[in-house]
Amino acid sequence: MYFDTHAHYDDDAFDGDRHALLASMAEGGVELIVNAGCSMPSTKRGQLLSHIYPFMYFSAGVHPHDARLMTDADFDELREIAKDPKCVAIGEIGLDYHYDFSPRDIQKKRFYEQMCLARELGKPVIIHEREACAEVLDIVTQFKDLKGVYHYFSGSWETAKIILDQGWYLSFTGVITFKNARKALEVVEKMPADRLMIETDSPYLAPVPKRGKRNSSLNLNYIAAKAAEIRGMTPEELAKLTLENGKRFFNI
Repeated sequence: MYFDTHAHYDDDAFDGDRHALLASMAEGGVELIVNAGCSMPSTKRGQLLSHIYPFMYFSAGVHPHDARLMTDADFDELREIAKDPKCVAIGEIGLDYHYDFSPRDIQKKRFYEQMCLARELGKPVIIHEREACAEVLDIVTQFKDLKGVYHYFSGSWETAKIILDQGWYLSFTGVITFKNARKALEVVEKMPADRLMIETDSPYLAPVPKRGKRNSSLNLNYIAAKAAEIRGMTPEELAKLTLENGKRFFNI
C-alpha cells in the first residue's frame, strides 16, 4: 500500500471526477494521502476533503506564489485551521525565485511566520524551494527543533546532506522517472532509508509512462518502482518503507 505524501486534489483539474477518483484509491493500492495547502482557499478545500475521506489528511499553508495575498487576518485564521486534528503539517511553504509571483521580501516574511507557527503548534513543515536554495536553508536552519520535508526534491547530494543532517526528510515525485533526473537519483540512492518519502504532486509531474497526462496517486507505483530499482529493493519493500516513513513523519 502506498502513501501519497503530497497531492492537490482541491485543484480544478479534478473538478470533473474528483470524488469518483478518490473513491478508487483503496482499490488502487493507495492507503493514505496528504492534500497540501498552497493558499487560504486551497487549505480550506483540503480540510473539507480530509473530513469526507478517512484516508485523507491535509496541510495548512500559503505557498510563496500567494504570499503577496496573505493578510494578518489570514494568518490568524490559518492558525485556527491548523489546530484541526486532520491537519498534519504546515505547508507547503518556502521561497520561489523562479516565478517571483510575490515580492521576495514578502515571500521571506510569510515563510518565516509560518515556520514560527509550526513551532508554536508542534507541527512538521512541508517546504517548497525553487531557485532559492541558500535563502531557504538560511531560514530552515534557524528551526532545528522542527521536523520538516523538502517536497519534490531535485537538488544536489551536497544540499541533501545539509537537510538530512538536520534530521529532515526528502520526498520525490515522478520526476525521478525522467531521463534527466541524475541528481535526484543520486540522492535517492545515498540517503538514509528512514528519511525517504514519495509523492505525486498531483495533478502535476506524472511519471513515465504517464508523462504529460494529469497525474494522480494511482501512479505512485511507477515512482516506487524507480526508487526501488535505485536502492536495490523490491517495489513492495519500497512502498512499505515509504508508507512507514510518511506515517511517522506526519504522526499518523
